[in-house]
Amino acid sequence: MVKIRFKLDGAFVEVEAKPYQTLFNVLKDHLGTQSVHFGCGQGACGACMVLVNGKPRYSCLTLAGYVDGKEVVTLAGLAQDGELTPIQRAFIENNAAQCGYCMPGMILTAKALLDKSSKPSDEEIFDALSGNLCRCTGYVPIVRAIKTLVR
Repeated sequence: MVKIRFKLDGAFVEVEAKPYQTLFNVLKDHLGTQSVHFGCGQGACGACMVLVNGKPRYSCLTLAGYVDGKEVVTLAGLAQDGELTPIQRAFIENNAAQCGYCMPGMILTAKALLDKSSKPSDEEIFDALSGNLCRCTGYVPIVRAIKTLVR
């Protein structure tokens, strides 16, 4: 077992985990995080996406030890004082979720993109979302939600 210390959604946490455990397993099994979803387990769908030091990472492929000393943000960590962020509101207002399973990964990916570029091109939006699968929306409302924030 190894001790891993990191900041999760604004709070410092410390867990003991096996060296081969993924961040996904630590978040779900050790810390009870609900806003990270299991999808493919192979880093192909984005359902398990989190931000590590502001960059999107598949938690199913990231060894937990990688985040030692870093900051991890899940969808639950975005809202401040119970208020939704502009990104979350844009997704709601543009009906960008149908079943909602992909939304944590989509929203976190959008946040990372908009933090990097306040006016991303269509190509940059499509490229950023390429690691996230949505079986319900056809991506049109998701892209529209992101574009409403680019003005």
